[in-house]
Amino acid sequence: MPSSTMPPQTLPRNRLMWTSLNRGGRTVFLEEDKAWIEQIKGELSSLESYHVEYVTKVQEAVDLMERGMMEECKMVGDPRFSKCELALKGFPNEIYDVEWDVIMVDATTGFHNEAPGRMNAIYTAGLMARNREEGETDVFVHDVDRVVEDNLSKAFLCQGYLREQQGRLRHLNIPSHKARSATPFCP
Repeated sequence: MPSSTMPPQTLPRNRLMWTSLNRGGRTVFLEEDKAWIEQIKGELSSLESYHVEYVTKVQEAVDLMERGMMEECKMVGDPRFSKCELALKGFPNEIYDVEWDVIMVDATTGFHNEAPGRMNAIYTAGLMARNREEGETDVFVHDVDRVVEDNLSKAFLCQGYLREQQGRLRHLNIPSHKARSATPFCP
């Protein structure tokens, strides 16, 4: 579920990165800005990208984190059928049906109270990682210097799964919970 919001002036510089980082693999961008999707597809026709709408606001983060601690949010399963209001349910089925090796959360804008927040994206990334049949998923969260991204990645992706942090980028490694049904939501 890699997701990125990239200003148009950075397109040429990042074209090489996007085409070489995951050579032979599948990279998908879930993007809130339709204009960005059209512009980047003109520059890089092989890019797979889907438009999504994030409905939460940064100012709701504390309330959403409290609701995310409720029992229905600690149930591991397919996000499409989750009873937790934090689960993103509007992605194309192709996104839910893949057991992703790597998920990058680097959108939405999220830097002021009225901006769409990353709460749902962070929660859903963790749920998708836990829901795979077996193995592990590396989840990266960008901008963890922000309070919302810091707190929610620790709560929903779990401090115990933290592998490394370099500057504003946090790397967590989340194992399948389906393969080990007694695994607690967070270690």
